[in-house]
Amino acid sequence: MDPELEAFVPLFPKTDLTDPVAARKSFAGLAAAIPAPDAAGMEVEDRTVPADPGVPVRIYRPHGAHGAVVWLHGGGFLMGDLDTEHPWASRIADGSGAVVISVGYRLAPEHPFPAALDDACAVLAWAVEHAADLGVDPARIAVGGHSAGANIAAAVALRSRDEQGPPIHFQLLNQPGLDDRQGTWSARNFTDTPWFYRDKATAGWRHYLAGRPATPYAAPARATDLSGLPPAYISTAEFDPNRDEGLAYGVRLLQAGVSVELHQWPGTFHGSQALLSAEVSHRQNAELGAVLRRALAG
Repeated sequence: MDPELEAFVPLFPKTDLTDPVAARKSFAGLAAAIPAPDAAGMEVEDRTVPADPGVPVRIYRPHGAHGAVVWLHGGGFLMGDLDTEHPWASRIADGSGAVVISVGYRLAPEHPFPAALDDACAVLAWAVEHAADLGVDPARIAVGGHSAGANIAAAVALRSRDEQGPPIHFQLLNQPGLDDRQGTWSARNFTDTPWFYRDKATAGWRHYLAGRPATPYAAPARATDLSGLPPAYISTAEFDPNRDEGLAYGVRLLQAGVSVELHQWPGTFHGSQALLSAEVSHRQNAELGAVLRRALAG
């Protein structure tokens, strides 16, 4: 493990997802300790996207933006909101120069699949329809997210392709959790890794699926046809149960003719980029912005 990250491991709280309310409180406390970048160079606005029910969003508009990303926060399908994602959404807007539409999607177990996906799809459709108001090109709208949010972003891309929905320019999948079957080497063997480990992943999937069989829109790794999807950037962490399913999805996208950039970060664990003092975290966070800037520029 990266020595700068390893020093923090004993300080990480040991949390599980069996009690969603307690897990959310702990997650919010951790998020509050992460400094957000200076947002003076952008407009930040809270809106509600009309849907059934309405979806809260927080829009970050850097000056001179040409493209946008519909951004889905992480949190195991049951934690996180617009406030916990603020440090990351503002950082991505600052680093990419893109409009970031951070989505406050409904959470499991109160709202299991497909509630979060429905919310994300509603926001994508709204963003394309209101691109002129957002000051962006409707042909330059991406989807992206961390962890569970990356799962939802990948599912939005699949559903939009299958249902001839709004065109998606790019998908950015950071440490995605894509496979409920948990059969990969990393999912089977990483039972005690920092912050995120097999039992935690199992609990997240249980809350999200609520006893129903997983479809490819719930677990994109189950999709048999990945052709015709948007170009992708996929990043994985070495000591992360999600690692191998993210890598496998990237390879399958390539084999389906989709352009993919894959980055496996050595010495890192799931969510370790929140430890901003580590040099590897600085590189990870900078790369997310740079990748999105390139994808939406040309």
